[in-house]
Amino acid sequence: MDRGEQGLLRTDPVPEEGEDVAATISATETLSEEEREELRRELAKVEEEIQTLSQVLAAKEKHLAEIKRKLGINSLQELKQNIAKGWQDVTATSAYKKTSETLSQAGQKASAAFSSVGSVITKKLEDVKNSPTFKSFEEKVENLKSKVGGTKPAGGDFGEVLNSAANASATTTEPLPEQTQESL
Repeated sequence: MDRGEQGLLRTDPVPEEGEDVAATISATETLSEEEREELRRELAKVEEEIQTLSQVLAAKEKHLAEIKRKLGINSLQELKQNIAKGWQDVTATSAYKKTSETLSQAGQKASAAFSSVGSVITKKLEDVKNSPTFKSFEEKVENLKSKVGGTKPAGGDFGEVLNSAANASATTTEPLPEQTQESL
């Protein structure tokens, strides 16, 4: 075969990126007029093939869209399917499984830690409630309640004492009806 007949199978070296541009120019200058004409025909042929392939691809895409329309597949459904498939692929990876296991273990440890903290707080609150300072405060609140007008004897539930003290102070701060009329 001579050089003109080889076409795409030519063995001439192709310059790589970063090679000297002068080497490329000198290779072009060594082509005969006949070789240049052959390359121009080959270039035109390749461009025509590319154009044909582009048209075939466009026709295939149109046909694909028509088939999807007939099947009732729209872009949203396709996106959902792609996301579902992608998620399935992700969850099947060993990295996801390891991460999932690690996060599960971390969640269990965090849950145990929070439970432990809750127990410690409960214990501390019980300790505070049983402390002499709190008992003294509780007695003072109960005395205040009995002075304000409580009917229960001292020693009632602390919550009840606070509620009744709040109610008693609310009733003493409400204006009397005759005060309201005088202020008008």
